[in-house]
Amino acid sequence: MKAIITASELASELAGARPPTLLDIRWQLSTATAAGAAPFDGRAEYAAGHVPGAVFVDLDTDLADPPGPAGRHPLPGIERFGAAMRAAGVSSDRPVVVYDGGQGWAAARAWWLLRFAGHPDVRVLDGGLSAWEGSLASGIETAPEPGDFRPAPGALPLLDADGAAALARTGLLLDARAGERYRGEVEPIDPVGGHIPGAVSAPTAQNLTETGHFLPQEELAERFKALGVTEGTEVGVYCGSGVSAAQQVLALTLAGIPAALYVGSWSEWSSDSNRPVAVGPDPQ
Repeated sequence: MKAIITASELASELAGARPPTLLDIRWQLSTATAAGAAPFDGRAEYAAGHVPGAVFVDLDTDLADPPGPAGRHPLPGIERFGAAMRAAGVSSDRPVVVYDGGQGWAAARAWWLLRFAGHPDVRVLDGGLSAWEGSLASGIETAPEPGDFRPAPGALPLLDADGAAALARTGLLLDARAGERYRGEVEPIDPVGGHIPGAVSAPTAQNLTETGHFLPQEELAERFKALGVTEGTEVGVYCGSGVSAAQQVLALTLAGIPAALYVGSWSEWSSDSNRPVAVGPDPQ
């Protein structure tokens, strides 16, 4: 099963007799920051223009629980997540396509959660809304007919803090944040800068072309090989709060490499002063 879909493929499927359920997951990191950040209103962006038929899903409320000791975007309660997906029209026997504004972070979070919860057919629109060449609809879509999706979590591998620490020693733990955050040079969001000891820096921007599309499979495979992925390597990914890391898991999937997601990520790790913190350049 493909994990991404092109804009032309999506247009063709939407014109078919049984189009996929289409979810708009536009979100920006500024929604989770504190002082001084201009809030990003994904729902307003959706109302201003979206792919016809898409239903807006809010990352902060539908795809995560409230911030706390488990991080800024902990896994949502599974029953609440299931209810949100059914309200958006998601059914187990109908394909789902998700898109965001272009980086693939928020869409990949939805992709990962739905796949983790057992949905068999979820794809991300490659390039996001900016890749869409058709017309846009405005306003809020009429509520769709409720779906029947019932989550059955555990279909994709998941790491907790202890598991991430162990994997950094025994396998390959990739840090999906920007390099300066990994090195501890800046930390605009979380209480401490740096990275999990033993993790390797792997910014998500390097998974994409200049136009915001995923690199071809062969180039992604070469990228991850250069980062230390070899046959049989156990791979995990984390970021700030389990959002951009989902895009990295998606890129690894496209390269044919299974990977576990540490959802709590740095926002959980750095909240506990007893956990070790490394700073400086990549150990490789």
